[in-house]
Amino acid sequence: MKHFPRRALALASLACCLLAANAAQAAPNFQMPFACNDVWVTNTWDGHKPANSVDMNRPAGGGSTAGSTIVASAAGKVVTSVYSTNTGYGHYVVIDHGGGWKTLHAHLQSRAVSVGDNVRQGQKIGLVGSSSAIYNLAPHLHYEQIYNGATQKAKWNGVALRYFEKRNYTSKNSCGTSGGVTGTVKTSGTALNVRSGPGTSYSVVGTQANGSTVTIRCQKAGESISGTYGTSNIWNNIGASGSNKFIPDAYTHTGSDGRVAPDC
Repeated sequence: MKHFPRRALALASLACCLLAANAAQAAPNFQMPFACNDVWVTNTWDGHKPANSVDMNRPAGGGSTAGSTIVASAAGKVVTSVYSTNTGYGHYVVIDHGGGWKTLHAHLQSRAVSVGDNVRQGQKIGLVGSSSAIYNLAPHLHYEQIYNGATQKAKWNGVALRYFEKRNYTSKNSCGTSGGVTGTVKTSGTALNVRSGPGTSYSVVGTQANGSTVTIRCQKAGESISGTYGTSNIWNNIGASGSNKFIPDAYTHTGSDGRVAPDC
C-alpha cells in the first residue's frame, strides 16, 4: 500500500475544505425580496422550521403586510410555483439562481410567476399573504435562502442578517436607475402625457412619443384609464429612482394585463 506524507494529506484536506467554502460563498448578490426602500421587520427564533428561515412583516405604521408585492432577490428561473396541501407553505414560489442556490417564498396571497419563467432581480413574483393548508397564520412572508438543499443564514447586499432579534431592514433591491421592465408606448399616434402622479389631475411633466420604449421602474394604483390595451388603474413610473414620472398602463405594452414591476 502506498503511504502519503502527513503534510501532503493535510494540504489535500485543506484544499478540499477551501474548495467547498469557495463554492458555498459563490452566492448571488441577494437583495431583500421587496421593492427599493421598503422597510420590513425580520423575525427569527430557535425552533423555526427549517432552521435559518426568516419571517417578515411590515413595521407598525408601515402599511399593510397582506397584499404587499414580493420581488425576486436575484435573477433566476422559477422551479416551483404551486399551492402545497401537505407542507404548510400554502402558495409558494422557489427560484433557482444557479450554482446550487435557491430562494423560497411561502404563504403567498397569490403567485405572479409560473414554473419555467425567467425572472430578473426586483421582478414581482407574488403578493404577501397567509395561505397554508395546515396552519392558521397571520399575514407574513416566510423566506429561505437555500444552498444545495440546506437553508442558509440569509444575506442581503452581502451583509448577514442579524438572527434571533426583531430588526427593521430597508430594501436596496433594484434601487439603481438601471433595471426595470421594458414597455412600449402605444397610442393612436399622438404623444402620451407623462404625469407627476398616477392620474390625469397631476401635472404634466413631459411626453412620450407613440412607439417609444420606456423602462418601468415600479407601478402604482391610481385613476382608471381606458386606452389601447383596455381599462386599467395601473400607472407605470418611468422615472429614475426617487422621481415621479407616470404613464397609464392602458397605453403601455408590457406583455401582461397585470402588474409587471414592484409597487412604488
